Amino acid sequence: MQLADIGDIAQEAMIFEVSATPKPGLVDRVSSGAHRDMDFFTFLTSAAALRSSFETFARIGAERATEPVENLLPFLQEAGIVAEQRMFAATHGVNTHKGMIFSLGLLAGAAGWASRRAEGLGAEHLCALVASMCHGLTDAAYRHVADKPAARRTKGEAMFLRYGVTGVRGEAESGFLTVRQHGLPVYRRRRREGASVNDALCDTLLHLVAVDMDTNILGRHGMEALRYAQAAAKSVLRLGGMRTPAGRHALEALDEDFIARWISPGGSADLIAVTHFLYEVECRAAGEGGAVGQAESPCVTAAISS
Repeated sequence: MQLADIGDIAQEAMIFEVSATPKPGLVDRVSSGAHRDMDFFTFLTSAAALRSSFETFARIGAERATEPVENLLPFLQEAGIVAEQRMFAATHGVNTHKGMIFSLGLLAGAAGWASRRAEGLGAEHLCALVASMCHGLTDAAYRHVADKPAARRTKGEAMFLRYGVTGVRGEAESGFLTVRQHGLPVYRRRRREGASVNDALCDTLLHLVAVDMDTNILGRHGMEALRYAQAAAKSVLRLGGMRTPAGRHALEALDEDFIARWISPGGSADLIAVTHFLYEVECRAAGEGGAVGQAESPCVTAAISS
């Protein structure tokens, strides 16, 4: 797989994430969700500005393919700082994709590294590479946080102390375990069933909201709101999600409810972008005749919208 292809897929993942509609409490094609400082076009502007950054992440991986994958992290982090600056310049200071820069940047680096070594580009392998890269990351970040004055702790540090959640760092260090256990199985199944990309992403989001310790919800509201959001997502899934008229109606109602409660499951939104990236890299590699590292179905072509 070419490095440009990896950059294309990362940008596609960002665009598909914001385009999936309806997404409860999140920016989509018809609503700004529980946000006042951003809209659909803010995300498109950001995604356009970040395209070259993801090819850079892939190139870093490819250029260091003779080294252990663990060596990539500091170079990807440095490139990530540049990508964040590009994002903020494009959005006039609005944080649209900081979490995705981190997660998709790691995966793009892993994909570039594995592709140059002619290794498989299956989701499990790429996630294992990221886990190796990020080994010890959460311990390094939170080891001494209890010693910091409360006023100097970041929101992530405060949530770690209160709830034990490790956020995007922990997800990466686990090799995106939540995506592998919950996101990818649903997305693969829905695509095989012939669902549109839109509907498959919306159903995947519901499954992720139902289980994810979403730090965006925790940071805004706390554990009670998170448990409410998880239970509400499960209720919509019981009605069939995007498969059924009742499920679609319930999802639209949940969007209105989350907006009214100012609930935004932004952490779960990042994970559906990760899900699509992993799915698409794996499928395109298989379609090119490359090994994906496991016996999984090739990419399913589906309509973008329902």
